Amino acid sequence: MNYIFYFLIVFSIIFGIINGRTQEVVASVMDGAELSVKIAISLIGIMAFWLGIMRIAEKAGLVQFIAKIIKPVTKRLFNEIPEESPAIGNIALSFSANALGLTNAATPIGLRVMQELQEEGVNSCVNGCVKIDKDTATDSMCMFLAMNTAGFQIIPATVIAILVAVGSKNPTEIIVPTMIVTSIAFVSAILLAKLFQKIWKKKSCVSGKGVNDD
Repeated sequence: MNYIFYFLIVFSIIFGIINGRTQEVVASVMDGAELSVKIAISLIGIMAFWLGIMRIAEKAGLVQFIAKIIKPVTKRLFNEIPEESPAIGNIALSFSANALGLTNAATPIGLRVMQELQEEGVNSCVNGCVKIDKDTATDSMCMFLAMNTAGFQIIPATVIAILVAVGSKNPTEIIVPTMIVTSIAFVSAILLAKLFQKIWKKKSCVSGKGVNDD
């Protein structure tokens, strides 16, 4: 990503000089820097508000309540995780952060979940064989990564804050399209993750990886 931005900046300056529009390039850089500061400041308020709400919910036990509600779903999607694992609660917290559009808040939570799933360190295989390998991503880790990357959102708070900062007259109109797009991406991520789990397990067991000879 750094190379891409470097490429865009350098070639913008070069083409600006070639076309004799250096002044416009400099003005665009200054305007962009000013706008980025305005957006960053506007994000502070909404991020602080929602993070505070989530912290209160966590302390009040709401996260555990949500974890119990989605337990039947998580049990099917993350069948490698023990029911008493703390990862279940953090998965619920991560999904809650994503649902509210707090992707920045969801990132550290997601990292915590991945660490907990790595500690479980269990890869299941067909025919009941089990392979323990903490250097290999488990099915649950892959599933969580896919779902977290898809990022189902109910209230895209970060996007709304950016639209407000740039002067949008109706920033909430993004809610319905965002729900539709992220819902499709979310379901697709789950289906693809399940599909690849079956394909990978089949290949691993055929090749003899993690399979008990008995």
